Amino acid sequence: VQLQASGGGLVQAGGSLGLSCAASGRTFSRYTVGWFRQAPGKEREFVTAISWTGGNEYYTGSVKARFTISRDNAKNTVYLQMNSLKPEDTAVYYCAADQDQLTGWGSVSSPGRYGYWGQGTQVTVSS
Repeated sequence: VQLQASGGGLVQAGGSLGLSCAASGRTFSRYTVGWFRQAPGKEREFVTAISWTGGNEYYTGSVKARFTISRDNAKNTVYLQMNSLKPEDTAVYYCAADQDQLTGWGSVSSPGRYGYWGQGTQVTVSS
C-alpha cells in the first residue's frame, strides 16, 4: 500500500489544521493506521493511532483532547484533526500503516511495528 499525507501548513498558536492520509494500492480497511511526528533534532514520536474499524483510538498524552483521528474506509483515508495547536506541535507529520491488527499501547506506539509510511507533511505552529 502507498500512503500520501497532506494538509500540513503554517498556523498560529491556538489554530487548527486537518491532515489526511490517503492510501492506494490495497484495501485500507484492514490496516492499523498511526500518525507520528518528528521535530528537528528529535526522534520520531507517536501521536495517535486508529484500529481497523475505528473502534479503538490511541493518543499520546500531549495531544489528548486536542487531536482527533478518524477514518473513512470507503475513501481509503485516515484523518487527523488538530485543534488548539501549540508551537511544540511543530514537526513533520507522518502517517503509517500496518496489516496487523495492532492492539495495545506498546504496539500501536512503536514505529517499528508499521510496515508502510507516507512521505510526511510539515506542520508549523507560530507563537
